[in-house]
Amino acid sequence: MPLDRITGVLDAHVEGLHEAGTAKGAETVVSGVLRAEGERGPRFLLEGEGDKEFVRMNSNSYLGLGLNPEVIKAEEGGSAEFGAGPGAVRFISGAYSAHLELERGLADFHGRESAMIFSSAYACVLATISSLVTPDTVLISDALNHNCIINAMRMSRPVGKVIYDHNSMTGLDAALAEWAGKAKRALIVTDGIFSMRGDHAPLDEVMEAAARHDHAYEENAIVLVDDSHGVGSFGKTGRGVEEFTGSPQVDILIGTLGKAFGVNGGYVTASESVINFLRESSPTYIYSNPITVGEAKAALKAVQITDGPDGRALLEKLRGLTKRFEQGLARLGIETIPGEHPVVPLMIRDTQRTGELVNHLYENGVLVTGLAYPVVPKGDEEIRTQINADHTEADIDHVLALLEAYDA
Repeated sequence: MPLDRITGVLDAHVEGLHEAGTAKGAETVVSGVLRAEGERGPRFLLEGEGDKEFVRMNSNSYLGLGLNPEVIKAEEGGSAEFGAGPGAVRFISGAYSAHLELERGLADFHGRESAMIFSSAYACVLATISSLVTPDTVLISDALNHNCIINAMRMSRPVGKVIYDHNSMTGLDAALAEWAGKAKRALIVTDGIFSMRGDHAPLDEVMEAAARHDHAYEENAIVLVDDSHGVGSFGKTGRGVEEFTGSPQVDILIGTLGKAFGVNGGYVTASESVINFLRESSPTYIYSNPITVGEAKAALKAVQITDGPDGRALLEKLRGLTKRFEQGLARLGIETIPGEHPVVPLMIRDTQRTGELVNHLYENGVLVTGLAYPVVPKGDEEIRTQINADHTEADIDHVLALLEAYDA
């Protein structure tokens, strides 16, 4: 059937996004990867750019484990033994032993009773939040939470929704007080690391607020944290924002296997009762294929590396490179939001200048992410850079020199 009447509508919508500056546009296509060598970290070749090499400063692979030989070997071994794909969803054809080993490893890593893996962290957030929300639940969310949390809230039908100002514990406390007696269950949802800025939630204070008001909710005041950008890259041993803030364990912790662990997939870890409930209630778990055996083997190896001496060394290197970059930005007079997390935003605060600087870096072989108006409010335009442990000091200094040359 010809799409003669809807085609114009769809084209007009996309054209409008381009005119507004909010279209994602054509995707960069990686055509080759050059492994690290000497003082040079990994380099990436892009389709249409010939043999021009790029430093990738827009990757979530914070520990560089996606290119780790042990991780790659584990994935190849799992695929060779069990095949390229899982075949079906778990309740139809069963789980593989590698899936259970990974779930046990993740639960142990976080000191929880149980864990379950999803095809992605996005799918995990959608299913976990929507499954836990009842008509007697109030959803309370930080204003800067990730898109997956926003969409999970849109999918849910609680008795009430509250968005509190970013990291405002006064706002959180007021929301919990307001809904006491009106809702049986409070579900407090926050990112651990806020991915556009690299700042973190004060989880110790969030947990204190939940504890103060818990008695007022028949089914508890529950804290759910998506720490996808924090786990593996933040805290002394990579346990994320819980570890960094000294927070008690949050009730439900969501993480990803596709950022610091360098593989693919998402997971949630909590008490055995919560996980048993989610296995029976989460549509994106029940009706979606799991990650492959190869991915599960690779992810478990990445968790094991992170939890050992090599992981500690990578974390120490990552913190050192992040500090080196932030100190260089300060020397150049470029505003940032300082912190230990390897997301380092360059607060340019001007749309035209942001675009020009992104283009300057690209032309000189550096990949970054520019966020300009109307994607962000006027005055908040930024370039998000992300430090990885497989960068080198020479890489960091090279990018700083390019930034300095732009202002010269």
